[in-house]
Amino acid sequence: MAEILKVENLDAWYGESKVLHGVSFSLSEGEVVTLLGRNGAGKSTTLKSIMGLLSTRKGSVLYCGEQLIDAQPFEIARKGIAYCPEERGIFASLSVRENLMLPPKVSANSMAVEDILTLFPNLRERIDSPGTKLSGGEQQMLALARILRTGARVLMLDEPTEGLAPIIIKQIEATIVKLKELGFTILLVEQNVGFAQALADRNYIVETGSIVDEVAASDFDRRLSSIQSYLGL
Repeated sequence: MAEILKVENLDAWYGESKVLHGVSFSLSEGEVVTLLGRNGAGKSTTLKSIMGLLSTRKGSVLYCGEQLIDAQPFEIARKGIAYCPEERGIFASLSVRENLMLPPKVSANSMAVEDILTLFPNLRERIDSPGTKLSGGEQQMLALARILRTGARVLMLDEPTEGLAPIIIKQIEATIVKLKELGFTILLVEQNVGFAQALADRNYIVETGSIVDEVAASDFDRRLSSIQSYLGL
């Protein structure tokens, strides 16, 4: 598989506080990769830094061989990298349909609305409901659906299972499996070890703003106790 995203020696700051310390990892096309770690480890900050949402960062972010470290967030989005924040960003005053149609397309290969609604049947049923009427799981589905309509091919998802019931987590898991089958490349920030184990090809462990370990899917069971130790479980 061709390497699609390569992060090397990424440093980032909030004001004068350095929060990332030489983060390095890569994703190949069609992979699902997770960043695992405790709260405050730097996982979400890594996604924001890749997306250019931190004002001060340095290092290297290569996307299909193109350097993005000095690019603005809108330029990165137009390249085909999408970021779904933990808070999901659903507009409460807009309907499901309006939320879905809001972002511009970045690629001619964007997923058709009908295909999206087939992937997310709950959204078809709620298509005219306002954002305020959606459950947490439906909001997560809508956030994913909105990204798919843009045509982005690399999806960065921040804690997609946070606060969701187990049955909804299973639905999100099945959706990510389907997206992988469709050729999407997915970077997940997670604390849910079971969710990561079910989906990821590789897992990077993040501690205090650095990558401290890498665990392949084939080694997950053997390394489970050390993974849980990293996460304080």
